[in-house]
Amino acid sequence: MIHTRFESIGAYLPTTVVTTRDLVAQMSYQPPFDLQSITGIGERRVHDKRPETFEDSFVLALRAAEDCLSRSRYAAADLDVIISTSITRFKDGDDFHFEPSFAHQLARALGARQAIHFDVSNACAGMMTGVAILDRMIKSGSVRNGIVISGERITAIAETAVKEISEAYDPQFGSLTVGDSGAAVIVDESTSEADRIHYVELMTCSEYSHLCIGKPSDRNQGIALYTDNHQMHKEERSRLWTRFQSDFLAKRGSDFAAEDYDYIIHHQVGSKFIRNFNGHGEVAFGTPMPESLSVVEKYGNTSTTSHFLVLHDHLRGTGARAGAKYLFVPAASGVVTGCVSATISSLEV
Repeated sequence: MIHTRFESIGAYLPTTVVTTRDLVAQMSYQPPFDLQSITGIGERRVHDKRPETFEDSFVLALRAAEDCLSRSRYAAADLDVIISTSITRFKDGDDFHFEPSFAHQLARALGARQAIHFDVSNACAGMMTGVAILDRMIKSGSVRNGIVISGERITAIAETAVKEISEAYDPQFGSLTVGDSGAAVIVDESTSEADRIHYVELMTCSEYSHLCIGKPSDRNQGIALYTDNHQMHKEERSRLWTRFQSDFLAKRGSDFAAEDYDYIIHHQVGSKFIRNFNGHGEVAFGTPMPESLSVVEKYGNTSTTSHFLVLHDHLRGTGARAGAKYLFVPAASGVVTGCVSATISSLEV
């Protein structure tokens, strides 16, 4: 049976740092609460806006992919598949691209001209969806390897929110939590249990697809994101995850405690969101959660790239150890949930 692994990982973060307090200070309407205290987000990275060095979604994705390839055994020409999963597809400044696909343009820029290439869009679960597709393609024997890439120049929605928010319950407040970034990961065949993706399982609950709608602003100030999360409580979201994972593990003859995860990485929405998910997980699974890794405090919600930014940051630190087992918990509008498990030994950053 063919198994897969994470062969290499890359990330790119703009150098400009904007604090939450600085962002709120730009608003004409001053909220009667401390946004940093509520979200746990102290700062985020914002793309370079200078014309001569402008960082759009494509640039962020390309730099992350180049970083990933710099420590891979593969050259770009060796890749069989290029999957782009960006929500934002800004290129050449503010141009939003659908065709040609981002994956096609990234393949050409990287020199992977023989690779199959396509885009995938699944909200903040985009990179996990790309990994799931690539995992199945490798297991089927149709390809040997591939790279999943995302670049998110998403702070455009924060710029709109700053201009338009006018009351405490404005649905654009969530837009003030986002940050710009790029991430990439190469997946290939695993030959050792010390480096292996154990499973990648996702579920979309389409009945909740109305809960998050991105659209041009009605007030014509720019690109906006309107959330309606009051219709679905955080506990309900966490129940979807715990129920899905419990059922999935039961079919494998296992349970959460038996999986013996070393680390858990949630989608980086906010520190309270992560604590709530872990708290509900302990109750639902009847066992303590593994150590929870997070970078939301310094990078904000980076949408599709969030799990791999956390992993990249962790591997770069002094606490990472070879052979650790990670649980990634996707969460996205739609609503998407799932569980992704991998043992990682040889990834370096």
